[in-house]
Amino acid sequence: MDWICMQRGFAAQVAAGTLGFVVAGAAWAAPLPKGVTLGPSVEGITEYRLANGLKVLLFPDASRPTITVNVTYLVGSRHENYGETGMAHLLEHLLFKGTKKNADITGQFSSRGMDFNGTTSLDRTNYYEVFQASQENLDWALQMEADRMVNSPVAQKDLATEMTVVRNEYESGENSPGNVLFKRMQSVAYDWHSYGRSTIGNRSDIENVRIANLQAFYRTWYQPDNAVLLVAGKFALEPTLASINRLFGAIPKPKRALPQFWTVEPTQDGERSFAVRRRGDVQIVAVGYKIPSDLHDDAESLGFASEILGDAPNGRLHKLLVESGKASQVFSFGQTGYAPGLQFFGAVVKKGEPIEPVREALTAAVEGFAGKPPTVDEMERVRRSWLNTIERSLNDPQAIGVALSEMIALGDWRLYFLGRERLKLVKAEEVAATSGRYFVRSNRVSGTFIPEDAPVRAAIPAAPTVEAVMKDFKPAASSLVSENFEPSQANIMKRTLLTTAGGVKLALLPKKNRGETVTVDLRQHFGDEKNLYGKGAVPALTSAMLMRGTTRYSRAELADAFDKLKMTGGPRHFQTTREHLAEALKLAAHVLKEPAFPAAEFEQLRKQMLVGLEASRAEPQSVATRALATHFEQYPRGDVRHSNTLEEDIEDVKAATLDQLPAHHREFHNTSPAEMAIVGDFDPKEILPLVDSLFGAWKSPANVAPVLSKHAEVAPASRVLDTPDKENGFYVARINLDLNLDDPDYPALMLANYIFGEGGLKSRLMDRIRQKDGLSYGGSSDLAPGDLDRAGAFMVSAIAAPQNLRKLDAAVRAELARATKDGFTAAELAAAKSGLMQQRLQNRADDGVLASGWTGFLYRDRTYEWSAAFDRKLAAVSLAQLNTAFRKAIDPAKLSVVMAGDQAKAKEGAKGAP
Repeated sequence: MDWICMQRGFAAQVAAGTLGFVVAGAAWAAPLPKGVTLGPSVEGITEYRLANGLKVLLFPDASRPTITVNVTYLVGSRHENYGETGMAHLLEHLLFKGTKKNADITGQFSSRGMDFNGTTSLDRTNYYEVFQASQENLDWALQMEADRMVNSPVAQKDLATEMTVVRNEYESGENSPGNVLFKRMQSVAYDWHSYGRSTIGNRSDIENVRIANLQAFYRTWYQPDNAVLLVAGKFALEPTLASINRLFGAIPKPKRALPQFWTVEPTQDGERSFAVRRRGDVQIVAVGYKIPSDLHDDAESLGFASEILGDAPNGRLHKLLVESGKASQVFSFGQTGYAPGLQFFGAVVKKGEPIEPVREALTAAVEGFAGKPPTVDEMERVRRSWLNTIERSLNDPQAIGVALSEMIALGDWRLYFLGRERLKLVKAEEVAATSGRYFVRSNRVSGTFIPEDAPVRAAIPAAPTVEAVMKDFKPAASSLVSENFEPSQANIMKRTLLTTAGGVKLALLPKKNRGETVTVDLRQHFGDEKNLYGKGAVPALTSAMLMRGTTRYSRAELADAFDKLKMTGGPRHFQTTREHLAEALKLAAHVLKEPAFPAAEFEQLRKQMLVGLEASRAEPQSVATRALATHFEQYPRGDVRHSNTLEEDIEDVKAATLDQLPAHHREFHNTSPAEMAIVGDFDPKEILPLVDSLFGAWKSPANVAPVLSKHAEVAPASRVLDTPDKENGFYVARINLDLNLDDPDYPALMLANYIFGEGGLKSRLMDRIRQKDGLSYGGSSDLAPGDLDRAGAFMVSAIAAPQNLRKLDAAVRAELARATKDGFTAAELAAAKSGLMQQRLQNRADDGVLASGWTGFLYRDRTYEWSAAFDRKLAAVSLAQLNTAFRKAIDPAKLSVVMAGDQAKAKEGAKGAP
């Protein structure tokens, strides 16, 4: 359940979206259900309208065995009134509390293995479920969404605990310097419009909102005439629409009229400045400019300007500020939507270094952009990158709900397709001219204010109507096809060719994918525990430098080369297309074998790493996790298994020299031994000889052997660490386990861990610390068995306000004690089996996960037959075996805990506690 405050311009939102496509072939063959009318259809997605006003988008796609159900409500934080900030997001949380008919929504999600969430932004709220395709799952999801649309109680008892959870989410955001900075800029930039309020809301509003206000907000906005339902995936069209009409059509059409909003933000009449002064370890400077709505004609040009200026490593700001050493990082993004929004540019500067020269250079570059129009290469690079992103998104129907939600909030889901066509038409002179209208001094929000007699004003045009925007739109035809691939272990084994290419173990699984996509995963192995001793940061720096320049390409040229081959990812794990696979493998081999280690890039990387390390110095999560790792430390400094302190990491990075990197690469990097998996649209007969020639004979002088860890019993400890001026705290706990994934008890322990803390909101841990006690926004447990060794561990982690950390610790210990004393129930075991099995099946439907799974199995001389056998072991676990295994492995008395938070706030909270 997330609040979303950062979006991009109209065209960039289209490029950043994830949307699936099929051939528009499933035409309606029978008469429409009574009261249902047919709307527009674009590239496989068809709109229907129910009599009560509900819009329905249906997108049948049998290429994956999953279904996505998404409901978008046209209400977000901009619809909130005075004293109600954060209410849209808080209401989103309350709709997971259940109804009279569906009392345990999160429990059903868990038992069905559903991936679910809700998100709230400026203009809309959406809820989605992604699940294994079955009629039972689909029927349940549709009736549940219809039920909670109008029957959620929005009860005071639920508000009492969920308010503190949302407040903890607010506190978590307050820990981030960047998050706080952008919230301040948002509020300073606007005088009157509700876009000036962060979606998460004001702390006092979160704490004091009245249940009557929430109920009124719910009854007003959560109605069928203000919602769009989308169903995508493997389902039958006609019966699904009939079910939707029966379930949602039974909801009466509301008689109320939706509130109208008439506030228009006045034209800004001078530059504005602000400063945030909080404890921290990094400097950030940013400038912001008001820009038109995402519906306006200028939106695309502004999106191009944002990318050309802010991209790394090709952007102008990167070259100006990062390559010169003035800043460690630059960024740009838009916070836009239905109404006029903001465009941000900024830079991250190391603590202690001058920031005003960076501000001056940043401002001059942005506001001088209109006088230095984009080059042909800059325009084509952005256009190519976005169109590649859109093309990739057309092959992933799983995320369709969230992708279309932003377009639905603008008024019409077809804007997604219109935006794709607009990208192709933007010209450099338009980008320059548009930037010149808005990136001006009087429209700037930054760290400086200077009065003047004759300010230059930037008038923000009104948003056009959706009808005007859509009047010339003509849908393009789609010809994307895929096969109905069954991701069972038996079918994976049947379809996979297992072979070798020199020292590389290969798994080749050809299958027809939408967009002819193909995924490559390569697992390399470097050195052993002796020859890696004392290497410090050199191995990590060597790997990080691979994509920063080769003997044939600079860093920027390499990024372009990846784009041209439609490669996403890095040289060891990437996705491309059938057409480009051969050249992509050649490029990956070149990057891995022939890095150039340019001195300027090395200094940039080292500076970025040092700034990142310093920025983590007072972050509760980093402080707590490092301290716990140090407590469990059993290896000396210099050993590759040693867990560094922050100071040791900094020392290692500073000590590394450029000449060490090529020497380390020559000595250790190789693909013999290695494992590679290729999954997707390709011909193994064509690719196998190429893999052999590229990777089969690449060996290193250094010996290669697994680095094994040993199990050690460590005395329990409890530490509380101070992280001043941080609103949120972090809790982490650990017990070492003598455990290997082949142990007979491991399947039972995996199920027990799912029940205790890995199973999401319905796990025992989250039931206690979030649903019941309202202490934490998020927490989980993790079970990590040894792979080739027996160094296993059981861990628990969660966030909480500093004053609640000790309560959180008590709750965790109480739940562990209850589990070991009373055990788990048969119902919990059945739900865990169902959830885990469905999750494992869904994972195998993802080509990236499937490829990574193959390389992992090949490394251990296994296949997916081991996975099938493990599924059978999971299914066979009895309740007695479950509880016996958990009691045997988990001794709460052995728990070591580290809590990091502002101890001054903790003491204040303790004084105010009843």
